[in-house]
Amino acid sequence: MALSDSKIERILIPGAEALGVELVAVEMAGGDQTIVRIYIDKEGGVSIEDCTKASRQFSAILDVDDPISTRYTLEVSSPGLDRPLAKPEHFTAVIGEDVKIRMASMVAGRKRYTGELKSATQESIVVEVDGEEHELAFADMDKARLVPTYDFSQVLKDDDSDT
Repeated sequence: MALSDSKIERILIPGAEALGVELVAVEMAGGDQTIVRIYIDKEGGVSIEDCTKASRQFSAILDVDDPISTRYTLEVSSPGLDRPLAKPEHFTAVIGEDVKIRMASMVAGRKRYTGELKSATQESIVVEVDGEEHELAFADMDKARLVPTYDFSQVLKDDDSDT
């Protein structure tokens, strides 16, 4: 699966488990300076303290195993509202939600798909875009994220009570 750097992920999973957090995804980005982004989560969400502990743990592991040949900056954070989707179980958990997918190469004449996630298996997903369903293989995906939804009804209701 092209969605996460699996070699680095394999090295870091035991450290994440020791801290009681889930390693959600590992992303490599950058040009002159490589950025290694690691997303962690746990029941009830992660705190800044969790991210700090994980950063120290992951930094030590990466220093010992040295899987990255260039200089890099390590970033550890929560997945956020637009959480990355990197594993089949991530997709299964958000069936019915909107997702944004970027494919590594053209599939059915396009590289980007944004629409409702209809189903997910261990190998692929089905996403509905403009009323048409597309089956997309995990192996062909470059990046996938949840499209956040916001409920402003409570904010508007609270705002009305001030008047």
